Amino acid sequence: MCDYSLEMYRSQPAREGVSYETHRFPSHSIGFVDPRNPTTAVCMACDMQLKLDGIPKQIQSTYGVSASEVVTFASLDSGTYHDGVRFAKGAEITLQQLGTGVKARVVNALKTPHKLRENAGAI
Repeated sequence: MCDYSLEMYRSQPAREGVSYETHRFPSHSIGFVDPRNPTTAVCMACDMQLKLDGIPKQIQSTYGVSASEVVTFASLDSGTYHDGVRFAKGAEITLQQLGTGVKARVVNALKTPHKLRENAGAI
């Protein structure tokens, strides 16, 4: 998904195996971009797995993570911004908290996102 604060920008869906980077848009929202095309927001699907590199030291110490982690892209329910990531240890942070310049490679673009799989069994 792309946070509603990025709706005014051109966007494209994320693709497995492709590398992206967090970027601050003129609206001050942080989202993903292809570094070769920083004017187009890259929209991640919920439950996509990303390999992050360059996680800031403050995030590392606060959440007990390393500079490089595999995370799950998530839509967070509270706060102004909803695009975020979930670390393996369970901590969730927004892309705003993550900051700019963090590299992300999509390692698993789930064909059927987790929430859809859960609801499929209820039919």
